[in-house]
Amino acid sequence: MIISASRRTDIPAFYSEWFINRIKSGFLLTRNPFNANQVKRVSLLPDDVDAIVFWTRNPKKLLPHLEYLDQLGLRYYFQYTITGYSKTLETNTLHPLKAIDIFKELSVKIGKEKVIWRYDPIILSNVTPIPEHLRLFEKIASLLSGYTNQVVISFADLYKKTETNLDKVDGLEYSDILHNEKELNNLCAGLKEIAEKYKMDITTCAEEVNLKSTGIEHGKCIDDRLIESIFDIKVTNSKDQGQRSECGCVKSIDIGMYNSCLHGCIYCYATYQKNGALENYKKHDPESPFLIGSGEGYEHFVNSIPIQNSLL
Repeated sequence: MIISASRRTDIPAFYSEWFINRIKSGFLLTRNPFNANQVKRVSLLPDDVDAIVFWTRNPKKLLPHLEYLDQLGLRYYFQYTITGYSKTLETNTLHPLKAIDIFKELSVKIGKEKVIWRYDPIILSNVTPIPEHLRLFEKIASLLSGYTNQVVISFADLYKKTETNLDKVDGLEYSDILHNEKELNNLCAGLKEIAEKYKMDITTCAEEVNLKSTGIEHGKCIDDRLIESIFDIKVTNSKDQGQRSECGCVKSIDIGMYNSCLHGCIYCYATYQKNGALENYKKHDPESPFLIGSGEGYEHFVNSIPIQNSLL
């Protein structure tokens, strides 16, 4: 079993204490995001977990706990997003230079093969035109050179709720770059050249568009090949049917919750209600088996399976 922590929210940045408490307890509870009455118990025992994939913009609070995860024999790697966008688009993210410093610290601590840089999502706008993307990408790549082997790109999904949030930003003009083949190819060719310059493999995440002409291949963020390579274990290579058809990720269990991230990225599909995220965060209890809300009334899940963890 592979744990995704998490596409839906930034667990390392905002919920590290809860996550470590759940590791110590050996399990957590999740709700179906489309039916809150459907609850699942997820084992976090080392014997049951093949690997954990952390998705984050700021893993600083998790860093002191990584040695404990290592002692338990848990395997993990990071998908670490740094874009450098202005506060117009990202209202509450780390300054990019600070994010880069933490990225380097993490890379030195666990190995560069376990820290993947994400430059995503790419959104074409009047504050992020193509020249600005190329400038930001090269600046970040130059500072991360030697600290990662891979960079992942994707393009903003302009869902109705996403467009509603973008339309609220005064003076912001944006467009879907996937509808402009010439601009798309020019940008991606430039990104590929920069990635090669700084010795990084570059792939796309969950994109249907074919960029082979620019030298960029489709990738997997939850990647069986990477896990087998860095941890020397065999894991499932079955596609995750819960993800979009263009997503190449293998099957995993996501333990996050929508509308619970506080980074304030205007374009985010997973947090499309800022006030909703704040209200959910107020309901967070680090001692609860659920990420959001209490475990009251779910004692039968808590007590159904004995916890066996000799290091606790």
